[in-house]
Amino acid sequence: MSTDRETWVALSALQHLLYCERQAALIHVERQWREDVNTASGRLLYERVDLPGHDARPGRRVERAVLLGSQRLRVSGRADMVEYQRDAALPSGWRPYPVEVKRGRHKALDADAVQLCAQALCLEEMHGVEVPEGALFHGTQHRRESVRFDAGLRQRTEEAIARMHSLLQRQEVPAVPRAPRCDKCSLEPLCLPHVTAGQRRVHEHLSRWMDEEG
Repeated sequence: MSTDRETWVALSALQHLLYCERQAALIHVERQWREDVNTASGRLLYERVDLPGHDARPGRRVERAVLLGSQRLRVSGRADMVEYQRDAALPSGWRPYPVEVKRGRHKALDADAVQLCAQALCLEEMHGVEVPEGALFHGTQHRRESVRFDAGLRQRTEEAIARMHSLLQRQEVPAVPRAPRCDKCSLEPLCLPHVTAGQRRVHEHLSRWMDEEG
């Protein structure tokens, strides 16, 4: 794996990007973070599952806090859990099945599914086998949601990785209009979306005015 870590995308960045590109830039370009009740409860949940270890059951073994990476996509990170399910058709005898733990309920956005699919793409490259499915475990509901890694989801995942690479290369924090999601974001006091969106509108107005005058 390359030692140039600045050119690699963190798996966790994909969820931030799909939630809000400005949030992703604040966290992964400017290295800003602010915890609130929601992020604190999520962190406590991850601390319970994000400890390296393993266990085995008939036909299945489970690895926790698994380091993942893809040279092709230049993405890396850690999977909460990877279940290796017995599959006699494979030379190794095991097929990876990633499981991502989420604090809340199912989200309408597919950010969680994209993050999980990115884990699958890493596992496919690392093990040389197809990973067709994984699961999201919703802590609030205490249930699993199966996720199929179909062609559409794989394409959205690779596009998200490419967008995040572009954001890191530009090293800038884009202005975005204020949206309802801003009220749920722990970075809202640092982001100031109402201010930056206003600045963007002024800049666009001046640019149009200068073009018309020219």
